[in-house]
Amino acid sequence: MNGFVTFLVVQNILYCTGMDMNCALIKKLVVGPLQANCYLLSDAATRETAIIDPGGDARQIIGCIEGGGLKPVVIINTHAHPDHVAANAEIKKRYKIPLLLHEDDAPVLAQSGMLSKLIGLFLEPSPPPDRLLHGGDEIKIGKLTLKVIHTPGHSAGSICLWHEGKGDETPLLFSGDTVFEDSVGRTDLPGGSYQALMDSIRTKIMPLPDRARILPGHGPETTLRREKRCNPFFNM
Repeated sequence: MNGFVTFLVVQNILYCTGMDMNCALIKKLVVGPLQANCYLLSDAATRETAIIDPGGDARQIIGCIEGGGLKPVVIINTHAHPDHVAANAEIKKRYKIPLLLHEDDAPVLAQSGMLSKLIGLFLEPSPPPDRLLHGGDEIKIGKLTLKVIHTPGHSAGSICLWHEGKGDETPLLFSGDTVFEDSVGRTDLPGGSYQALMDSIRTKIMPLPDRARILPGHGPETTLRREKRCNPFFNM
């Protein structure tokens, strides 16, 4: 036992895209001892699903996938810290699907087993990524498209995932540990840089539409409009 107690929370979010009511289903699971947000983003028509940041509790994630009749097609890590990759190995073994990560965090992922022990976690080391991501890349999940936004700062290879939608749809930003409600990711870990994080927020996040919903790597959902108004790191 590592002394941690995990409480699994599952939240379902129905996100409808446009007049034809093609819907994306987002399941949020709060996983692992550090309470990371794992998201299951599904095309409601095809049930194809991206598993974003499986940070622990693999059996519960698998149960949610199979109980909902979802079809996993890809695992995406917004960065390679242990609390966001802890279930990579077990989920990849189960579904034989590709693992995606920004190229600048690949060296961190290779050390995931060792890094986890430093914070009191004991996890199966992650397999290597099958595809190395870069800013501007697109990831298809059924009819849904996620655009990769490289946002270094919390780690060298941190990314956000942007679903722009069409017309009057509310855009979605899966922000990893770049932006939280009223805060931002820590920068004191190897590969972190406060200046790089502030540059990422100023040049990559701030220009996005105010109405964007932010789905962060920890804590509650927020909006870009709210963070521009309330987040002290957006006003420095």
